[in-house]
Amino acid sequence: MSSSAGGSSSKPRSASSQPSETSSKRKRGVFQKELQHMMYGFGDDPNPLPESVALMEDIVVEYVTELVHKAQDIGSQRGKLSVEDFLYLIRKVLLCS
Repeated sequence: MSSSAGGSSSKPRSASSQPSETSSKRKRGVFQKELQHMMYGFGDDPNPLPESVALMEDIVVEYVTELVHKAQDIGSQRGKLSVEDFLYLIRKVLLCS
């Protein structure tokens, strides 16, 4: 569970994979139990494959990291970061999809 050698070799390194590079530096498995419960709540098996949970964790961490960076960009225009910056981005994403 603490080894991360298997997860980083499956992704090719490129200029567009910057979030993947930062996610390899973080501690893995932090949200494992919560994601298992969420996956089960959305119809997955009560005990999903560890690879599936790890993939979901990577996706969620990359999404949240990107959201925070965008919120920081918006907040820096006003000089402060606020909850409204996050709410704006979440609403914007929901309207675009």
